[in-house]
Amino acid sequence: MPYHSTQLDLAFHALSDPTRRAVLSRLADGEVPVSTLAEPFDMALPSFAQHIKVLEDSGLISSEKRGRSRWCRLESERFDQAMDWMEAERRRWVERLDQLEVYLDKTEKKDE
Repeated sequence: MPYHSTQLDLAFHALSDPTRRAVLSRLADGEVPVSTLAEPFDMALPSFAQHIKVLEDSGLISSEKRGRSRWCRLESERFDQAMDWMEAERRRWVERLDQLEVYLDKTEKKDE
């Protein structure tokens, strides 16, 4: 798993904002038009559209024009990539902590 991935960087940047995380949570229930996604937020639609753009640029969502509305949906592949990176990091830290535990056990036995 590469440590420096532009797509992974964009995904984590998108996830860093609470408004964008709320949008992703809403999209977990299915496709929604942008206007409906924007309703709970106290911001103008052009400002909200910037959040949608960041999410699209990150690959976490995609959108398409249907009639007069733009509909958004989740894209699971980018989530999978982020989860793979986090899982690899978790395994690495568990291994390091296990090594520390072994070292501390050996040190403690020497002191006894």
